[in-house]
Amino acid sequence: MSSELDTFKRFGVDKKAGEIIFCEYEPGDAFYLIQSGKVKIVKIVGDVEKTIDILNPGEFFGEMALLEQAPRTATALALTDVRLMEFNQQNFDVLMQGNPQIVLNILKIFSKRIYDQKRRFMILKLEEIPARVADVFLMLDENMAKPEDPDDLSRTFQTTPEDIAHWAGISVTKCVEVLTSLQNQRRIEISQGKIVVKNIAEFQRFVNSRRRTKA
Repeated sequence: MSSELDTFKRFGVDKKAGEIIFCEYEPGDAFYLIQSGKVKIVKIVGDVEKTIDILNPGEFFGEMALLEQAPRTATALALTDVRLMEFNQQNFDVLMQGNPQIVLNILKIFSKRIYDQKRRFMILKLEEIPARVADVFLMLDENMAKPEDPDDLSRTFQTTPEDIAHWAGISVTKCVEVLTSLQNQRRIEISQGKIVVKNIAEFQRFVNSRRRTKA
């Protein structure tokens, strides 16, 4: 897809590290594709700023404001110096007319990102940190192929405490504390680049109970 998008390099935008790309609640009339660098998406939950996602080259963001003609639902910041492609309604129409396959790929990405953003926000709404960590594992499990044996409740995740901390919106130190506690309780096993959850159904019951309590 990148070679086809070369035609649209005239829509390039550069942002310096730390620069705001757009703010939560402001009107949105464009979305972006990252060509180089990293972008951080943050959202205010209660009175606390939470990191929703860290985006890398090849990823889109800001599409919902354009598609729904609604205010921005989060703030986007340049985590590093970034090169972006900015699409507004006018040049997106040009893209649709001239490159239907690119548009199909974009819509598939949009659909998945809508789900991912809503799912991650569900995690951040949990008040208890252990519940957030458990819900991250549930989110990862939703995107994995299930074992052939339905009675097999163990899951192996190719992930790290840093990844879990990012998705749970907590510090790495706090995440390691929670994971260590779970390992001491023999609910998980941690090795290099891998975490094994012994009983994913147990995590599901725990998270469900915390959501019912909050409700």
